[in-house]
Amino acid sequence: MSDPKKKKTSSRINAFKVTQVIISILFLTFLAWRLYTVISSGVYGPDTWVRFAISGLIIGSVYAVIAIGYTLVYGILFMINFAHGEIMMLGAFSGYFVFEALKSIPVSSTGMSFLDSYQIISVILAFITGMFISAVSGYFLERIAYRPLRGAPRLIPLISAIGASIFLQNAAQVMFGPKRRTYYNPMSLARSQGWRIPIGGEEVILTYTGVLTFVLSILLLIGLYTLVMRTRYGRSMRAVAEDKQTAALMGINVDQIISNTFLISGALGGAAGVMWGIHNGIIYHYVGFIPGLKAFTAAVLGGIGNIPGAMVGGLLLGVVESVGPAALGLDFQLKDVIAFSILVLILIFRPSGIVGEVLSEEKV
Repeated sequence: MSDPKKKKTSSRINAFKVTQVIISILFLTFLAWRLYTVISSGVYGPDTWVRFAISGLIIGSVYAVIAIGYTLVYGILFMINFAHGEIMMLGAFSGYFVFEALKSIPVSSTGMSFLDSYQIISVILAFITGMFISAVSGYFLERIAYRPLRGAPRLIPLISAIGASIFLQNAAQVMFGPKRRTYYNPMSLARSQGWRIPIGGEEVILTYTGVLTFVLSILLLIGLYTLVMRTRYGRSMRAVAEDKQTAALMGINVDQIISNTFLISGALGGAAGVMWGIHNGIIYHYVGFIPGLKAFTAAVLGGIGNIPGAMVGGLLLGVVESVGPAALGLDFQLKDVIAFSILVLILIFRPSGIVGEVLSEEKV
């Protein structure tokens, strides 16, 4: 005979799923109606929608790179490194100071600075420095703030991560000052320059900084996915994520793998910080906080622990954040509300994300 309690529980689960589907259909219907209303009203032309989409893809690609850092750490330690946004901020400042230093070096043969005379070398140096500083910061963050709490309940490292985030913000304010700083890009990466694309009788500018940001983000994501899935070191990372004790018995240095994961995560955050500075132009000690939260939203949206999911979630979040206010007829200052509303909805209706989580150990 069947257990009445199990039947009752099963019926409740089925009723909840049906409710989820109904609410999702109603919500999507409302969004489609609002989008149709705005488009049919002609408030925005085709060129404006294309600008929104391009801007969303660019900023979404940065979210995706930052989200990979959350995904890597969560896949190994099942914790959210909420200080990752501040690691990105340190990378952004590192790239800024490299550009400032190169700008002050004159090249007598050209009459210009080193920054404008050797632009490719300057950009490469900025990325190398930003990624190195952020990688080292991530490494020491793990050694100081997380490793002593390795065996503690999962809430304890989370509190430590929030404390590390606040500490890094205030440390950056003391070291770099509270004022906003403007990235001085090489001439070929001036933020007003780009390809002009005629759409609907208007010109849409596809900036060089935007193209650099998007292409480099995709290359970094492909490179990381190849590292994790196709190399011996990647197999070691996946083994540690699968079962740390068994991995240690098989000769894998678990502590070293975890430290290297924070190094890789930090390097990606540093690259995202330099891309953010080059494209957006303004940095300050608080610059990594909101992008860090958005990237966490992107990681949850795509599926925490899933590298392709972080990429999909970042790009989708960027587009929704850019197009959403116009599509819904809202003020553009409410884009953050839209982004975090997506986080709440995903956690309620599909906590595993769009692509799905990639978790090996049972959740506690």
